[in-house]
Amino acid sequence: MSLDSNPPSSSRPGTAVAVRRRRLSYARKRQIFLALLAAPAIAYVLAIAVWPMAQGIFYSFEEYSLVRPAGRHFVGLDNYIALWSDKTARQALINTFIFTIGAVGIEFVCGLGIALLLWRDDLFNRIALGLLLIPATVTPLVVGLIFKAMLNADYGVLGYFLAEAGISGPRGLLANPALALPTLIAVDVWEWTPLMALILLAGLKSLPTDILEAAQVDGATNAQRFGMIILPLLLPAAFLALVLRMMDAFRVFDIIYVSTSGGPGDATTTLMIHGVKQGLEFFNIGRASAVSNLITICIGVMAAGFIVLVKPARNRNA
Repeated sequence: MSLDSNPPSSSRPGTAVAVRRRRLSYARKRQIFLALLAAPAIAYVLAIAVWPMAQGIFYSFEEYSLVRPAGRHFVGLDNYIALWSDKTARQALINTFIFTIGAVGIEFVCGLGIALLLWRDDLFNRIALGLLLIPATVTPLVVGLIFKAMLNADYGVLGYFLAEAGISGPRGLLANPALALPTLIAVDVWEWTPLMALILLAGLKSLPTDILEAAQVDGATNAQRFGMIILPLLLPAAFLALVLRMMDAFRVFDIIYVSTSGGPGDATTTLMIHGVKQGLEFFNIGRASAVSNLITICIGVMAAGFIVLVKPARNRNA
């Protein structure tokens, strides 16, 4: 009677092992399925981003010219040392930092002001925001060509009157070594301030209204609310806007290439322009790869600097 009612004790461990095996098999199949779903994206990133970047790192340590491909050999850090000793490369680095800091700084201040003006959600502000985003929808190449024509001293809509007034000189703003880079900064500000304003406006609209209303009830002025509540809470959106624009501005190419090609002289030559000239005009792949890696390093250092500056403020607000 007892043998018929109770199964053998030896069969229970076997059953548990079989169930465990089935569970592990299902988990393994799920992992394989998810890996197969991600495989195309991973392969794309490896082929388009990681592999060219790895090649660029290897090439930067070699003397590699397409004019003499058979003379390719390892030179260590010579390409990076040559960049530092090259006057054009040093000027390009200075111009790049001036362009990035000037353009991003002005865009942030103007974008924050526009975002504050458009903070109220009404019909007029929605229409104004839609019209404001038009410059950001135009490709930088077209923007450079348009402003090159507008600033031409002979027939430009703006350049002719600036030349007649003696502000730009007889050849225009873009041909003036002292004014060419500030002019390009102004063009970049015109195009990308709306994007900065849009990111900051999204951050403003996500702020908790109860805190602002409580501060207003307590008698806080607009300046106090802005400095003590709005600006600290806006730090995540500001960090995102600054990092995105900094990365894009530091590798600026389109606007400068079609408007001045780095001239007059080296007045508007940036690291990206210098790297493209090294690779596509002089066919010096090793030197061009060193310039590309230098751009990547500078962007990484600047992004890390933003994190170091913003993180303590966020911790205090938390």
